[in-house]
Amino acid sequence: MIETLVLIVHVLLAAAIIALVLLQQGKGAEAGASFGGGASQTVFGSTGSGSFMVKITALAAAILFATSFALAYFAKERAANVTEVGIPSVSVIESAAERNQLPVLEVPRSADLPSSDIPQAD
Repeated sequence: MIETLVLIVHVLLAAAIIALVLLQQGKGAEAGASFGGGASQTVFGSTGSGSFMVKITALAAAILFATSFALAYFAKERAANVTEVGIPSVSVIESAAERNQLPVLEVPRSADLPSSDIPQAD
């Protein structure tokens, strides 16, 4: 439940960061505004929306990092519980290998294959 909520917040933050970055003006946009661009009539004042948008983007990025760490923690906890679903641990596999009780994959020999299946060299 919590993992799903963190994942939803993470995806929404990623989309918000993309939108915020695309909405910001580039460094060269101030030159055009100084020649009568009407910057004093903007919503954010004559200084522009730069500092406001930068702060919101930085806050969204910080929360995105926090949700990334939370998702990594959830993944680590899930990986620690893998032995509960029947996958043997490394120590079990190594002890079986020492006793030569591991299943062996039988690879067909080339003599067992029909000659039409074997590619011929030029």
